[in-house]
Amino acid sequence: MNDILDGLGRATAYGALGVVLLILGIFLIDALTPGKLGQQIWQQRNRNAAVLLSSALLGIGGIVFTSIWTTYDDFGKGLVSTAVFGLLGLVMMAVAFLVVDLVTPGKLGATLVEPEPHPAVWVTASCNLAVAAIVSASIA
Repeated sequence: MNDILDGLGRATAYGALGVVLLILGIFLIDALTPGKLGQQIWQQRNRNAAVLLSSALLGIGGIVFTSIWTTYDDFGKGLVSTAVFGLLGLVMMAVAFLVVDLVTPGKLGATLVEPEPHPAVWVTASCNLAVAAIVSASIA
């Protein structure tokens, strides 16, 4: 029974940390794009914004999963690792976004929230997932 309670406590702590990192990801995408992200997605039904946010959330989820999976034996180290690598992933996604913005025409943030589908959203979403995969692979 103690194993179950211990596992439940760990799952709660990791889950809470994961949710915090996901919320930070939402704020990050909201800061990088014009307008209110919630309105873009839920009221205006902007698919570009939804794909962009979804890729960031999937990427952060992958980083959190990898960090938990590789450090589960040491709970304290696992929590710290998850927080640090999750934050690193967010920072690296922001850097990748800014680099893509620099090397492409126009303002990337504005392009990604246009009402019409735009191929740039797929490039940016792919960057988010690639960055997450790179950060996840570095966790050992």
